Amino acid sequence: MNKFFWDGFRLGAVCAVLFFAAFCSGSVRSQKLGSPALNPEEVFSQAGRIENPSKESLLLESLEIDVVNWSRRIIEDSKNVFLRTDNLSALLFAGGASIAMHNSDADKNIAEHFDRHGAFHGFTDESFNIIGHPGTHFAATGLWYGLSAESGDELNKERAWTMMTAVSVNWVATMGLKFIRDNDTPNGKRWAWPSGHTSSSFTVASVLDEFYGPKVGVPAYILASLVGYRMADTGDHWASDVVFGATLGWVVGHTIAGKHKEIEIAGFKLLPYMGGADGSAAGISFVKQF
Repeated sequence: MNKFFWDGFRLGAVCAVLFFAAFCSGSVRSQKLGSPALNPEEVFSQAGRIENPSKESLLLESLEIDVVNWSRRIIEDSKNVFLRTDNLSALLFAGGASIAMHNSDADKNIAEHFDRHGAFHGFTDESFNIIGHPGTHFAATGLWYGLSAESGDELNKERAWTMMTAVSVNWVATMGLKFIRDNDTPNGKRWAWPSGHTSSSFTVASVLDEFYGPKVGVPAYILASLVGYRMADTGDHWASDVVFGATLGWVVGHTIAGKHKEIEIAGFKLLPYMGGADGSAAGISFVKQF
């Protein structure tokens, strides 16, 4: 691999992680400014923390709890994703469509078109390769989690952990299907179906859409679509790989993020609050049903 390739690789990786980190840190700051009750330590354990100040960082304390429960959460969320009738219907439909595309001339014709009229080259090609790489998503999500946990922002910490769970479930499902199918890409690489870059990118976009709405979700979907287009354009995947990968990521992301939209802290649901005569007072409310 030439020097230009690796320069593009490094720059693309750095830009992708820094962009995601900037978004997440901005989200952390905005949540704090908008609601003084965001820090659950101040709401539930102020006295205990004064009497027994922790010598560990908040990040390590959070990891001790979340990592222990992670395997159970992944199993429960995986069941919720793949045992729902509507999700199974969507995945079966996308699977049938991708099989039809691959067994007909559709995949071949699309690959030949991209071979003659490729749009992604050089730096642009490698940038989207890195932006859509699952490793980039894991790294950026880990940074989001770390920033949120260390600052005591429970809302964004839980959102980051939900994102980590979603990309993990998607990665396991994608790699399992790749191993079972074991077909080659147009450029001769192994494990074509489904596209891991595409499925992971659509997982990230779907989670962001659930948490932040279309203002963040639509740009994220556009970026994920460009990643999928790049995978077919460069011959790294058949079009059918991209179609199923996008569907898989969408199903996983929306199902898991939708389930964890209502954040619970110490048994209380964390919900947005709007008050005041003119609705000008905004913050976070803690609700518990007895």
